Amino acid sequence: MPTIKDSFKPDSGAGAFFFSILLWGIGIGSFAAALNNYLSDIYHMDSMERGWLEFFRELPGLALVLILALLHKVSDWKVIRIGTMISMAGAALLLIPANQIAVTAFIMIWSMGEHLVMPSRATVAMQVAKPGCAGQSLGLLTSVMNFGHVAGSLLVAGIFFIGTRCFERSEAFLFNVLWGVIIVLMLASTISTFTKDAPDAPGKRPRLYFNRKFNKFYALELFYGARKQIFITFAPFVLIKEYGFSTASMATLLGLCALINVFAAPAIGKLTDKWGYRNTMIWDTVVLSFVCLLYGFAGDLFPGQIAFRVVAVNYVLDAILSTTSLATNIYVRSLAENQEELTSTLSTGISINHLIAILSAPAGGWIWVRFGIGYLFTFAAVMAVFNTLFAMTIPKPEQK
Repeated sequence: MPTIKDSFKPDSGAGAFFFSILLWGIGIGSFAAALNNYLSDIYHMDSMERGWLEFFRELPGLALVLILALLHKVSDWKVIRIGTMISMAGAALLLIPANQIAVTAFIMIWSMGEHLVMPSRATVAMQVAKPGCAGQSLGLLTSVMNFGHVAGSLLVAGIFFIGTRCFERSEAFLFNVLWGVIIVLMLASTISTFTKDAPDAPGKRPRLYFNRKFNKFYALELFYGARKQIFITFAPFVLIKEYGFSTASMATLLGLCALINVFAAPAIGKLTDKWGYRNTMIWDTVVLSFVCLLYGFAGDLFPGQIAFRVVAVNYVLDAILSTTSLATNIYVRSLAENQEELTSTLSTGISINHLIAILSAPAGGWIWVRFGIGYLFTFAAVMAVFNTLFAMTIPKPEQK
């Protein structure tokens, strides 16, 4: 009976790679689970300052294609090592007491490493797979990353729950403990990639590619990127600032989202195959528009405890529905003439996504400060509606 091991080339370094990604995933999950509370509780950032920090945090993602072009002679294994060590340096710098400007620079360094690893890990996952098994390898990569996020979130929840309840340590001390743990995880992840089986040749890197037939995809990425960035940046801040979520509570909620998506993502994939990418792209954004509105106005519509539950449920729903973005990838695949065009177009989509992200984050902070949370998430709902309207203009697959 075939096993997972049978999907990989012998002596390809697959075991070392996936172990490295597991450690990396735990570190990334821990960082994401703690970041918003860290910025709010330690640096007392408001929504406007949080938006500007997100502007700078996303800049490395926008510059990713140019950075990878400079590293065109470097193997993907080495890019993963470089990215992991850069993130490790960012975590180490957070141990230094600093002002808001310096901490923004430290988080940019962390983000630079994180963005470098993102495309390279997918390339290596396909390199270590046997012919015809690349999909299985990428699926395993996603599962390992999701497991890492769950473990990282639980790690943060455990550190802060035990640290505050049992040892009565301050949050500042516990954040430093967490950065130290993440440094160790990043170091171990880097060391585990030093295997004699790792190839030295660089893989083929994606490039920016524009073609008129993908215009609707580019528009969808603009609207999706704006709506999603509002949730990524400000939804946790709403839970922390308005509903008093502690670091342990926030980490537990993020861990729950990751755990649910371990099972929800494959189910949504099957539903997309059954309903078609067009219907999925239309109806997921219809639902998301209501999720955004409920998130923004729950405090006005419901009493305190009910509003708290409504917002928490909507946060989980957004995390689940975010996996429906795979339908857009399937739409691009239906238009692409070959694998290179598909990969390059998706790479362009990521760049467009990051461009709108760095613009919408400070704009979202200004809307929150000037008009309030309701208007901020109404803006996100409007972006979801535009996404729906553009998706409706896509021809039905059977008509193509």
